[in-house]
Amino acid sequence: MLNLEWFRTFKAVYETGNLSTAAQLLFISQPGVSVHLNSLEAYTGYRLFERVTKKMVPTERGTILYNCIIDPINKLEAAEELFHRNSKVEKPTLGVGMGFEIFKYTLEAHLAQLPFNLVLRFGEYHQILHELDTGKLDLILTPQRGQQRNLEYIPFTKERIVLICGSETDTEQFDKLVLADERMAIRQWLKEQIWYTTAADMEHLRRFWMANFDCLPDLKPNYIVPYFSSILRCLSNGKGFAVIPDFLAKKEIALKSVKLAWEGSPHVENILHFGKRKKSAYSNEIRQLEQILTSNWF
Repeated sequence: MLNLEWFRTFKAVYETGNLSTAAQLLFISQPGVSVHLNSLEAYTGYRLFERVTKKMVPTERGTILYNCIIDPINKLEAAEELFHRNSKVEKPTLGVGMGFEIFKYTLEAHLAQLPFNLVLRFGEYHQILHELDTGKLDLILTPQRGQQRNLEYIPFTKERIVLICGSETDTEQFDKLVLADERMAIRQWLKEQIWYTTAADMEHLRRFWMANFDCLPDLKPNYIVPYFSSILRCLSNGKGFAVIPDFLAKKEIALKSVKLAWEGSPHVENILHFGKRKKSAYSNEIRQLEQILTSNWF
C-alpha cells in the first residue's frame, strides 16, 4: 500500500537536496529516509532522483510528482499543526561556519536571543565549504566561492588585507622606503622586524607578500598566536608587525593603540559571501542570521 509518509520524505529530500539534511528535518534516521524514497520509487515505477555525489538531483518524473503533491502535503501539514497545537515543538538546529573573529564581534552577543539552536564551526575556508556541500552546515561566511550547483553565494561585504604595527614601532625609515617605492628595500627592512601571525591562517600574509613583492613570505614569525584578536592585544601599545583584515583593527587604529603601517600597492581585497544551499528547510532562520550579521558589521 502507498504510505503517505513516503510523500513527506520525498518532499523533504526534494527541497533540501540531501538525505542527511532531510533526515534531520524529519527527525528520523538517514537509512529511514532511503527506505521511504526507495519504496516510493518502487511504487511509482520511476526513478525520482539522480544520486550525484552527496546530492540528490530530481529527475523529470520527480519534478512532476513534486508539483502534484506539494499543495496537498502543505495542507495536510497545516492541519497536523492545527490539531497538535499543544504538542512540544523542538527548536531547529542550524550549523554555521565562519571565522572566529567575525563570530566574536558580530554574532556572539546575540546568541541568547535566537529562537533556534546554533552549532558554530570555526575552520579553514575549504573545510567549511565542504561541510556546507555535504549538509553539515547551513550557512557559511567565506571569501571563496565553490562550483557546486546546489549552493549559492551572496556578496556580503569587502575586507582589505593591510599591514599594521604596534603604536611604539619606529616606522620613520619604513615610511621613507614606501614613499620612494623601493620594494626590495621595503621587503628587506620588514624581514628584520618583529612579526606576529596566527597558527590557523597564514593565507593573508602570503597574499599580501605575493601582491607587493612578487614572492612568498621569506620571513620567520617571532610569535604565532591563536587568533587575530590575540595579535591586536599583543601589539597594543607595543612593537611589531602583522598582516590582518582591516575591519578587525578599526577600533584599535582609532584608539591609536596600533598603527596602519601600509595598505600595500596594489591593494589585496576579499569579497565575503554568505554561502548556503539553494533549497533549505531553514530559510527563515538563515535570513534572520544574515540580518544580524549585516546590521552588526564593523
